[in-house]
Amino acid sequence: MAATETPTGSKPRTVKKWTHQWKQLYPEVILSGLCTGCSGCVISCPHDVIGYDHRTGGYKPFHLEDELGPDNCIHGEKGCTSCTRACPRFRTWEWEADEKLFERHRTPDEVAGIYKDVILTRASDDFIHEVGQDGGLVSAILIWALEHGYIDAALVSYVEGDGDGAWTPVPGVARNREDVIRGAGSRYTYSANPLAMDEALEGGARKVALVGTSCQSSIPPVMKSRKVGKVGNRIALNIGLLCSKTFDDSIFDELFELKYGLRRSDIRKMNIKGVFQIWTHDGRYHEVPLKECHAWTREGCNHCPDFAAEHADISTGGIGKFSDWTLTIVRTDLGREIIIGMLEDGSLVGRPGDDDPAAIELMRKLAAKSRKRWPADAWEVPAMLPS
Repeated sequence: MAATETPTGSKPRTVKKWTHQWKQLYPEVILSGLCTGCSGCVISCPHDVIGYDHRTGGYKPFHLEDELGPDNCIHGEKGCTSCTRACPRFRTWEWEADEKLFERHRTPDEVAGIYKDVILTRASDDFIHEVGQDGGLVSAILIWALEHGYIDAALVSYVEGDGDGAWTPVPGVARNREDVIRGAGSRYTYSANPLAMDEALEGGARKVALVGTSCQSSIPPVMKSRKVGKVGNRIALNIGLLCSKTFDDSIFDELFELKYGLRRSDIRKMNIKGVFQIWTHDGRYHEVPLKECHAWTREGCNHCPDFAAEHADISTGGIGKFSDWTLTIVRTDLGREIIIGMLEDGSLVGRPGDDDPAAIELMRKLAAKSRKRWPADAWEVPAMLPS
């Protein structure tokens, strides 16, 4: 233990040196099933020795070097700790993220996390509203933030290929309005969007937005709390997507096509509103019961406790009775600044969250349900479970 410097007149505060490395991360997070495949450890590794399987049945990091086997790292033995510092499921991650963002821990009744405002929004641009998901909020925010200098790039997902490869999401970088529009919409199979960070930085980006599922949106505050500055400090805006689960890519072939005759190349748009909604290019609409989809839930989602993207600047989701509006949870000062700016200049149309109280209640219900997933034998996080 080493004493840290403190202001005159106060007692020294002892802080244990952070020594945790891949040797601890591998059994505690990856093998235990806590790993969501967010890829935070991959993008933080300064030695590029952590790989990632972004295909069917994968979605997990793995060690690339053979010297010490898959469960240890020669750089970690020499003192490198970046992977555990970046992991939003390692040890006391939730407390650290809360403290960094809000300077306090959430209370047990704040089951959907700490926030300032809950409103309903939609893009005022009819085209953005049409191509985006629900109210088109995320696309509108990215375009506005790019145009107003808040960011110069965004980590998003695109759809790869045509025919048999259609609807396979891949991480990518959006640098302008056209890129944002190309990546608009939801996929529901997993894309580790942070993996596009190297591409963004190599292209000269200095201020990057992350659009990601709830697990991914915990990466920036955890990185910043644990001082993974080289990568963490580049994330200037964090947009989180409300997320109960995502599905393995094999759901297209093994369920949608095999049982319902819906080929990947037939699908135009997807959504989840109590059922899996699918629109096809020929104008038809199809519904698949969610209970039929459970078998294709990614392993990493089974223990994820965060439905509401609690550590984003702005959390968004299309739940509630208004299918063309987005439930918008404003959590930080930056999030509020951006939403107010967009409402004031007419880029967004807003209405009170109380217009749809059922949506807020559903958010709380789904957040409470997700929190019960955290294993009782996992590293104890006092704020994790509501009383």
